[in-house]
Amino acid sequence: MSLIGAETFNWEDGNKRNNIMYRMPRNIKFNDNIVVREDEIAVFYRDGKAFAYLDRPDRYALTSLNAPIIGKVIEALSGARQQAEIVYLQKRAFDGKYGSKQPYQFRDAEFGMVNLRVFGEFRYKVGAPENFVNQFVGTFNFTTSAEVEDRIKEQMVVLIYNAIGELKNKGMGVADLASQLMNIEQVVLAKAKDHFELYGVLIDKVSGMYISLPDEVQKAVDMRASMQILNTNYATYQAGQAMREAASNPSGGAAAAGVGVGAGFGAGYMMVDAMRQGGTAPPAGGAPAPAAAAVPTVACPKCGTPNPADGKFCRNCGNKMQNNTVKCGKCGNEVPSDSKFCPECGNQLKGSKNCPKCGKESPTNAKFCPECGTSF
Repeated sequence: MSLIGAETFNWEDGNKRNNIMYRMPRNIKFNDNIVVREDEIAVFYRDGKAFAYLDRPDRYALTSLNAPIIGKVIEALSGARQQAEIVYLQKRAFDGKYGSKQPYQFRDAEFGMVNLRVFGEFRYKVGAPENFVNQFVGTFNFTTSAEVEDRIKEQMVVLIYNAIGELKNKGMGVADLASQLMNIEQVVLAKAKDHFELYGVLIDKVSGMYISLPDEVQKAVDMRASMQILNTNYATYQAGQAMREAASNPSGGAAAAGVGVGAGFGAGYMMVDAMRQGGTAPPAGGAPAPAAAAVPTVACPKCGTPNPADGKFCRNCGNKMQNNTVKCGKCGNEVPSDSKFCPECGNQLKGSKNCPKCGKESPTNAKFCPECGTSF
């Protein structure tokens, strides 16, 4: 029932789309009408706190005729002031995005003090209308939904930092963050109920979390991950990177050519050996990489490092390895000097040819004794 002089209050559709809260710009008084739709909650607010709310869709005339329905409201509005504010709330869930304004200082055993920043998405809705209005309207005196969401975002970041701190105390380091994102989200979601209960907010989803590291720390973490995949150490990894850079820049001049030929080839063999010994990442499709066959090696005459028998340069010092090969006397093919037969034609390379001076056994096509240098 509407009386003469009474006003009708409702949340107009024009400002409802992306707003969780709408604070009516004028007060309601006894005999006025309140319209509450299916997706709305109308909260009565006076003297700094919410004292009642209507969450069933209907048109309410605030008179004694429907006192059994809204008796608490009638009792409050029948006092000396007989006026109150109306704050409309939406029942539906809202999607929000959070991002840290200030970095979180993470003390890591390996990288020292690291500044982290977090970003992600969450879903929230009103869980307790009275708590919601008491906090955001009463305590903070907010009038717009944007102010409400900013506060929720700040608290989300606080909660995430708290979760990261707990996992850090259990041994999580900076290099583990990428693999722990889902665990962090679950910890945050579990803590959100108690943390946001005071605000009357319910967080029902946390997703898309991303933790940003400083560039130099991110590069170090990526390098470590690559080393783990290749099952190699830092020196070998760096050598492989140098080889790749030299290969991608073939016109680097004479000095660069020296590095590319000497250190570059040596680095390449170090990387190849590391991959053969430790295995490589499986190819696309998940099939494991086939095991590499054993490769014959020869010692570098300069530093003694074992190298593949067909290598032309030492993988450790870059020394030429060509003096470790001989030509087959039958077909002329270059073969490792310690071979007994030519892999091309089967010709026997080692026999009973001995040095007439020292007796050292030598390949049949050797021109000088490898022990004393006597000419054959």
